[in-house]
Amino acid sequence: MTFANLPPLVTVFGGSGFVGRHVVRALAKRGYRVRVAVRRPDLAGFVLPLGNVGQVSLAQANLRYRDSVVKAVEGASYVVNCVGILFEAGRNRFDAVQDFGARAVAEAAAAAGAKLVHLSAIGADPASPSAYAASKGRGEDAIRKVIADAVILRPSVVFGPEDNFFNKFAAMSRTAPFLPLIGGGKTRLQPVFVGDVAEAVAKAVDGEIAAGIYELGGPEVMSLRQCLEEMLRIVDRQRPFLSLSFSLASTIGSIASAIPLITPPLTADQVTLLKSDNVVSDAAKKEGRTLEGMGIRPTAATAVLPSYLVHFRPHGQYSRSGKAA
Repeated sequence: MTFANLPPLVTVFGGSGFVGRHVVRALAKRGYRVRVAVRRPDLAGFVLPLGNVGQVSLAQANLRYRDSVVKAVEGASYVVNCVGILFEAGRNRFDAVQDFGARAVAEAAAAAGAKLVHLSAIGADPASPSAYAASKGRGEDAIRKVIADAVILRPSVVFGPEDNFFNKFAAMSRTAPFLPLIGGGKTRLQPVFVGDVAEAVAKAVDGEIAAGIYELGGPEVMSLRQCLEEMLRIVDRQRPFLSLSFSLASTIGSIASAIPLITPPLTADQVTLLKSDNVVSDAAKKEGRTLEGMGIRPTAATAVLPSYLVHFRPHGQYSRSGKAA
């Protein structure tokens, strides 16, 4: 194969993360060359086997430093931005990563003449009371000003191996005497499988979907309580629920976030997010800007959760169903 007919190159920012790894795999399966741009390439070697020998490569990039972003995009025909944070810690601030960082990636992609696919989140809105959602919204606005034909994907809560939702509560169920129901557990969620999100990204890179904003949700709308009940059923454990008001949960989150050197189990900003439902909007459904509209059949959480939550059972894979602990 000569240099002239090499497969197109896709730069994936955040390609070593939970969602990013699935995106890299989906693109590699389609034959693209994939450059994984991360802050610490020395810690991301595990992504190389996601493609054939030499198909996946690593590049150093930090969204706070534009020169590194520009360098990582050089020669790419497509750029995918999977970078995002769930809470602030140290120099990782929402504005730096999800606003300034998104703008930097868009400007680098535009300068290189590359197509852009950006992963945002349902609820992204510059006017949101949540710092997370507001920064996501500002990032989207910045991207659309730079690249009018960008594809922006807004997933609901993403589930899959190593997710930060079901795994977190399943781990808590091992030792906690109860599980918290923030705001009574009434917030509605639409968990979406990470593999479906990756497939949506790949379709966008393939040029199979038009520019614009898409909302990605699974086939089931579940309350927070229903999500936890399903998790407990799968891990064969019984735990009572304790309802926490939003104000009390926010106070607990603020205290947890102030403790240095730990990953907070909850933050005040996450409590703010839970005050609003996280589901695909009626407008997105009507316009066909959903997984179904892309021709992707959403995967049910109940079909996937047992495959990776099994190790939270009292005796792991050897636990007998129905013997709750």
